Amino acid sequence: MINNKGDKTMAIPILYSTDCPKCKVLKAKLEQKGIEYYETDDINILEQKGIMSIPVLVVDNNYMLFKEAIDWVNKR
Repeated sequence: MINNKGDKTMAIPILYSTDCPKCKVLKAKLEQKGIEYYETDDINILEQKGIMSIPVLVVDNNYMLFKEAIDWVNKR
């Protein structure tokens, strides 16, 4: 994705969440860092990929479980 200045930018992260405690932590981290994201509770896609836990954060088609997602957010 390229923004209007010609700079490469990442796609808006997708957060798969059911509002569980870990989901709330990850959402709070994203908001704290000012990272725009799209949230969905449609976990059928995750099930089709064999992912059976949530939350999952998807950035540029990279699926991250909770710990990896928190690490990604913290590096921003």
